[in-house]
Amino acid sequence: MLAWVGTDGFSCFEYAAFHKASTTPPTHLRLKLVVFIHLIVIGWLYVAVMMAVAEATSTTGSVLGAIFTFLLYGLAPVALVVYLMATPGRRRAIRQREAEAQEAARLAAAAAAAEAARSKDSGLPDQGGEASADPVPPVRKEP
Repeated sequence: MLAWVGTDGFSCFEYAAFHKASTTPPTHLRLKLVVFIHLIVIGWLYVAVMMAVAEATSTTGSVLGAIFTFLLYGLAPVALVVYLMATPGRRRAIRQREAEAQEAARLAAAAAAAEAARSKDSGLPDQGGEASADPVPPVRKEP
């Protein structure tokens, strides 16, 4: 079972159960997970390299077999696992960029509205505070 323990004594799973408001582990637990994942990746690649060396130096092996052993048993699975494990971080970054862009657009719209309110001529029809001066009066029925 994969469990890492934080400085407060809770494992990540206990922490998530204890703090229902937070769906992601705190930063220090995420950092420990990243270090742990790097160790797993390094270990996996080391084993794959040793398998490739054994394949290349075997009497019935070949260098081409060693290359395919490293690619198919080492590099491809590690790349897939790292990509899948990084998905929540990518989603979090996308949400943060979208929130920052939305906040910037909201501030720009508020600044434009404040500037329009300060200027006498806002450029919008019927926003000057005066009655419209249409040269053609509205049509009425004759009595």
